[in-house]
Amino acid sequence: MIKHIDIAVNLLSPSLIDKCGDIIIQAAKQHVSPLIVIGSELDESHQAIMLCNQYPSQLFCTTGVHPHYASQWSNASADRLKQLAKQSSVVAIGECGLDYNRDFSPRDKQRQAFRAQLEIACELNMPVYMHCRDAHDDFIEIVNQYRADLPNAVLHCFTGNKQELDACLAADLYIGITGWICDERRGQALAELVKFIPDNRIMAETDAPYLLPRSMRPKPKSSKNLPQYLPYIIESMAKLRSQDYTELAQHCYQNSRIFFNLPSTISGKK
Repeated sequence: MIKHIDIAVNLLSPSLIDKCGDIIIQAAKQHVSPLIVIGSELDESHQAIMLCNQYPSQLFCTTGVHPHYASQWSNASADRLKQLAKQSSVVAIGECGLDYNRDFSPRDKQRQAFRAQLEIACELNMPVYMHCRDAHDDFIEIVNQYRADLPNAVLHCFTGNKQELDACLAADLYIGITGWICDERRGQALAELVKFIPDNRIMAETDAPYLLPRSMRPKPKSSKNLPQYLPYIIESMAKLRSQDYTELAQHCYQNSRIFFNLPSTISGKK
């Protein structure tokens, strides 16, 4: 049996949460279990922990503040994040980072919140789950300031260029790949780059409900992406890397399990 871990599921999204039980079941039928639920701000991170408690061994989560919400960051945020991170279901600090594409929070606030969360990850000796969009230079400069003290770090949903990929790999980051590589409009550059990611640094993610692989055949009736589609993304990655599907799936699974410090045997059952 080929096993998978989806490292990015926005399960608290309004389009997913009402059917989360069925989503978990359907993913497990495709051997996609456990799922990593993403916390994008502190209230949501708390909700993610509560959800994980309902589905032990099937769900784990991150806890942090996405750059979109960085303007909410305060000294009290740091204390609360540390408390949330103590919960057994929390496997990484984040999603944190920089997003200069949308600038929903001022850039100086983004950098402040990012640094603060990296400091917490170092203090707690926890891996960090990161976001970067149109902000590579500032992102990698900040990461490199803390990288030596971080146990592990992943840049999820990588969409950068070759120079940016090289810089991330030089910093010994894991690279998360989504169905973006299946998008003939926007993903062709990433499709060319995925072959350069080492076997021991690649992970797979849906980022559900976003980024439904556009090349899926037959196309799902809904445009909503789901964890059960993760094997399709890995299949596309394997073809682009001229790599055996089973081999790549095993690398993605083991990298994810080690990164999040998950048990070597995960039942996938409640």
